[in-house]
Amino acid sequence: MRKETKAIHAAMEVANNNPDIVPPVHRSTVYELDKKGRTEGDWHYTRLENPNRVQWEQVLKVMEEGKAAAAFSSGVAAASAVFRALEPDDHIIIPEDVYAGNRKLVNKLMKPWGLQADFIDMTDLQNIADHINKDTKLIWVETPSNPLMSIMDIEAISELAHDNGAIACVDNTWPTPINQMPLKLGADLVVHSTTKYFGGHSDILGGAVIAKEQDERFEKIRLVQRVGGAVPSPDDCWMLARSTRTLPYRMKGHNENATTLARFLQNHPKVEKVFYPGLGTHAGHEIADKQMSGFGGMISFLIDGTADEAIDIVGQSKLIGRATSLGGVESTWEHRRSSEGEGSITPENLIRISVGLEHADDLLEDLEQALSDE
Repeated sequence: MRKETKAIHAAMEVANNNPDIVPPVHRSTVYELDKKGRTEGDWHYTRLENPNRVQWEQVLKVMEEGKAAAAFSSGVAAASAVFRALEPDDHIIIPEDVYAGNRKLVNKLMKPWGLQADFIDMTDLQNIADHINKDTKLIWVETPSNPLMSIMDIEAISELAHDNGAIACVDNTWPTPINQMPLKLGADLVVHSTTKYFGGHSDILGGAVIAKEQDERFEKIRLVQRVGGAVPSPDDCWMLARSTRTLPYRMKGHNENATTLARFLQNHPKVEKVFYPGLGTHAGHEIADKQMSGFGGMISFLIDGTADEAIDIVGQSKLIGRATSLGGVESTWEHRRSSEGEGSITPENLIRISVGLEHADDLLEDLEQALSDE
């Protein structure tokens, strides 16, 4: 072989003598076919299949105790796949206090495509029942909701959906499968922004859909994944699978720190109201206690003041980062209304905090100085 050929082929047939303890990253975008040609099930292009994506989807499936999983390049891409697996003129019910990116997805893209949607208060089961019609095919659940921490009864809503020929899909990004198991509570699908707690370090973008059954509905989602092409890179899949190995221990720390901060905020004179399902004063605490094994790392609270005062408090932090998104080992907070845009029902004096894994006393000191009037 000449040098030009050697430069391309020299390393192609070198393999490890022993199996890897940690799976390698497979960056090849194509796979060699058999001499006899391609057969059904053969891998040939990484958009359709990749070893790292298959491994990552296995992790997701096992963690959520589902039968199938599809990984996406973002949480919104995962949500989009669920909606696109429906038909034009199908109707969905979705919480009025839903993640702003999914509200925009439904209003700006899916409604023009033909999807019908009602954004409603889903803490009231009768209100959900009143909005179901003959075209309702999906009830979207987000519990705790973002950012008002509303709690929805997954088991009761799933049963209501099934009684009316619909399915229930739960956005489990905030609780993660460490704190909440929607498929075991009757839901049909679980959606994640794996950017958040699965990634855990604010450096990976991703999303996922996990299904209770590998049925025709899931295969439509898989088709959207492969044909639509919003798939994660091999590197991102590898990083997400790696990060998940510490997820149970990280969530334990998030749960503990958030509980400590929520109790502190509840007793602070500058704070009007705290939204955290682990507090006995939370309107949804009883349901949360029934369906959650931990209450998560997210807190929202209202200050006794204006939007400008809330923005000023966020601006005074020295340790807690001023940023949107959530789920990292570092604590961050934001004036949430500023991030949400059109359709937001978030109070103007609300601050949302993603409680990280710093020492709780350091976080308390930062909160105290930021909330002080000095």
